[in-house]
Amino acid sequence: MADAVDPQTYARMREIAEELWPIAERMQGAWAVEIGAAGVVVMMSPVKRHEAIATRIVRQINAQLVTTHPGQDVVAQSGAEVEHPVVGRMRRPDAVVVPLAVLDEPGATVDPADLLAVVEVVSESNPDNDYVEKAADYPAMGIPLYLLVDPRKGLVYTYADPAPGSNGPHYTTVLPYVFGDRVPFGPWNIDTTDFKRYADA
Repeated sequence: MADAVDPQTYARMREIAEELWPIAERMQGAWAVEIGAAGVVVMMSPVKRHEAIATRIVRQINAQLVTTHPGQDVVAQSGAEVEHPVVGRMRRPDAVVVPLAVLDEPGATVDPADLLAVVEVVSESNPDNDYVEKAADYPAMGIPLYLLVDPRKGLVYTYADPAPGSNGPHYTTVLPYVFGDRVPFGPWNIDTTDFKRYADA
């Protein structure tokens, strides 16, 4: 786990995020408010191809969960807000894999300890958020698996095996793939044949 953040500092960042949410919802192009290592960040709305890829991943994982997690009522879904106040992070992955019972609990955020995996589709405007910041935040939050899909370049990366390090927690296993590959991701396989790059005609 990453170093703990001062509770008062995080509480103030959370207050700022809550103040920004209604403003972000009204801004053209704004999508969500997150808290990362750099503080409070307003994320821009994803484009249609971003959403198509995220939807395909969610559908594929859900189709396989009956086999990989029989009788466990685990789901892949988008939109969950994941918060770890101790390390000062609050993120909204493009998709999460989580027990359905966790989503039935009261409250607005999911404890990252309950997640099996997270998925991010790289945005055109801010790729470092997924490649650098979230690749550091998710192992710091203790999330075991991270799938990163980059429609700008037609690349896919799987991240696994979080571990502490001299520069903070990190994923010790990172494997690259290209669009068209069948990508092993934890116990699942993601067929990327139909994924489209942003620049495709």
